[in-house]
Formats: sequence, structure tokens, C-alpha cells
Amino acid sequence: MPSFDIVSEVDKQEIDNALNQARKELASRFDFKGTTAEILYEKDKIVLTAEDAARLRGLREIVIGKLAKRGVDLRNIGQQEPAISSIGHARQELKIQQGLEGEKAKEIIQAIKAGGFKVQNQHQDRQIRVSGKKRDELQEVIAFVRSKDFGVATSFTNFRD
Repeated sequence: MPSFDIVSEVDKQEIDNALNQARKELASRFDFKGTTAEILYEKDKIVLTAEDAARLRGLREIVIGKLAKRGVDLRNIGQQEPAISSIGHARQELKIQQGLEGEKAKEIIQAIKAGGFKVQNQHQDRQIRVSGKKRDELQEVIAFVRSKDFGVATSFTNFRD
């Protein structure tokens, strides 16, 4: 029986490339000369630190711009509120969402069921497996999911006959 998987993943190499470009721009920008501003990339988050809130805002704009230019879907980047200390240092975390979490997966599954397609849905380990009897039905589901905005980036993998 033909099937495919709906996933929501961000390419880690593209994030790394974008952050390296942002660091290069940060080193050459005049408004950041002589200040301490850094970009740290941890497992599923990007940590931005700067001397004050204005520089943090500029740093965030640089990083978001570079991520967008590298083709990283910004719907999978969650911005936390900036933490500003009493002495003025500012810090912000950008969370990177990998995979479909419970509520988003349920929302996608409900939308597919409401669409009246003759397919089976299964939520498996941060992805949705969709299987059906005909390839045409699966292609209709792919077109349907692409046409909707679920608030996360969706891609389709493991198409099997």
C-alpha cells in the first residue's frame, strides 16, 4: 500500500551556514565595533547575547535575515522574550522546532480527515505517516496539506509504492 511521511524539520547545516554568515557580518558592522555580541548555536536553540536591548534587536535582525536567505523556514524558529538584566546586558533564545509535536500533528490529522480523503493517518515519533490504496489519493493529500498553513513548515518524505 503506498504511503508517505509528513515531517517538519529544519536543515541543521543551513542553520550553521546562516549563523556563520551572521557572525561574519557582525564582525564587520560599524554599530557593533568594540561591543560584545555573540551568537551561540546549541542543540535545538540559538542564543543571542548583546550589551543592550537595541544591539540585541539588531543582532536578531541579522540572524533572522541570514536564516531567511539560506532558505530556513522561519515558522520553525520560535522567538522567546528577550531577558534584559539590571546592568543592561540582553539575552534572547531562538528555539528551533524539529518534528511535529502533539497539537500540530493532531491539527494536521484532523484537517486531512475533514478533507474526506480515503487515507489512513498515523502519528509516529514526531511525524505523520499517511497511507492509502492509490497514489492519486496520496498526491491529493500532499496538495491539500501544501495549500494549508498549519504554522509549521511541512515537507514530505519516504514516498513508497
